[in-house]
Amino acid sequence: MDSLSPASPPITITPAERPPRVWKFWGTALWGFFIFAAMFVGQLAVVAWFVLRQHGPIDIAAAIHVLGGGLTISLSVITGLPAVLAALWLPIHLSRTSFADYLALRWTSWTNLLIGIVAMVVVVMGWDLVSRLTGREVQPGFMGDVVQSAVADGALWLLVLAFCVAAPITEEFFARGFLYRGWSESALGPLGAILLSSAVWTMLHLQYDWFFLGEVFSIGLVLGYLRYRSQSIWLTILLHGLNNLAALVQTLLLTGQS
Repeated sequence: MDSLSPASPPITITPAERPPRVWKFWGTALWGFFIFAAMFVGQLAVVAWFVLRQHGPIDIAAAIHVLGGGLTISLSVITGLPAVLAALWLPIHLSRTSFADYLALRWTSWTNLLIGIVAMVVVVMGWDLVSRLTGREVQPGFMGDVVQSAVADGALWLLVLAFCVAAPITEEFFARGFLYRGWSESALGPLGAILLSSAVWTMLHLQYDWFFLGEVFSIGLVLGYLRYRSQSIWLTILLHGLNNLAALVQTLLLTGQS
């Protein structure tokens, strides 16, 4: 009767905790659609609010007019950020991996930063040179219209905050953070993840024509390589923000808004 003795308590077996995981190809793709939908809803909410505030009939023309405004675009980009952060939290929480580790929220070396700056300058200047040689605009007309609208509304500072801070964080967390992490650990490997995440990131910029989409894709490849090399998403966020800031300054100079 030793089993009934207080000195010999019954043995209890504690279930082993499931180890952390990383979403592979299909898990990353499906959760990616969920995160994109959250970003779209977050941004669309601002557009809908501005449309509803318009006087007169609510139609497609009114929505397009509102959507082209610098103030509307700035606020929609900014509100997309918390929506994406909330959407990212769910799959990362379910993976039982820390948010910072899953998205590579760690700093890198000054060498990687220097390499990144030089690479970005070379790529952007190369596309600018091709634009001039082919007689194309250096900046897309969309950017000029948005900047002029933001200046007219007194919202240039908000546009800078949206394009140089909110947009880089949102897009890098999504593309080079979540998508790259999962796809790089699938059968695609790092190279396939760089290519596919760059393609998805390019599709977030369909307001541009094919030429500027090519530039966006090539920048995505550079940022993807730097994400692979440095294992740091803060590096790509910083470079993304600096690139957007340079584009805004260039647009201001070209449109005579400086």
